[in-house]
Amino acid sequence: MPGRMNRVAVMQALKKRITNEIVVSTYSCALDWIAQGERDLNYFSHGAMGLASSHGLGLALARPERKVVVLDGDGSLLMNLGTLVSIAGQAPKNLVLFSFQNNAYEANGGHPIPQANTVDFPALARSAGIPNSSSIQEIGEFERRLPEILQAAGPTFVNLHIEQGPPRAGGGYEQLYTEARRAALRRALA
Repeated sequence: MPGRMNRVAVMQALKKRITNEIVVSTYSCALDWIAQGERDLNYFSHGAMGLASSHGLGLALARPERKVVVLDGDGSLLMNLGTLVSIAGQAPKNLVLFSFQNNAYEANGGHPIPQANTVDFPALARSAGIPNSSSIQEIGEFERRLPEILQAAGPTFVNLHIEQGPPRAGGGYEQLYTEARRAALRRALA
């Protein structure tokens, strides 16, 4: 689809810029993020559709010295829009929320999200009180803007228009939330 990025290409570009940030991801985003390689500062929010942004907020508040990057899906974000108001209310300077908009609940079989062609996620974020909200449709723009996005004082909300991937219902998500990964994250944050 023209004007939409490939999620894997986005993850590859992000991987080049991530150093010591905590990365919170869920479902399809998490599978494509972990495919970029293991790192101790990954937090996978499996089984908690809609809560990656809330988990990211909690980590950002608990660890203000460390940048927290949330990789969330549009369907997941729709399940917990109230998180935008909570993020705005707490205003953590170290939080970046990327919403991957493919207009589908990809993790649950690829069903379309409500109002897929009219919802404006950056406008929702701004109206919730997150003024630093924008949208990106092209990989070149994402690569150019990424250093500034990661350095900016947050909270920052960026909606990424991506192509829909294959439906992944039952697609191996349980592999993300293992005891070994949780222990590695605890050690990295200690």
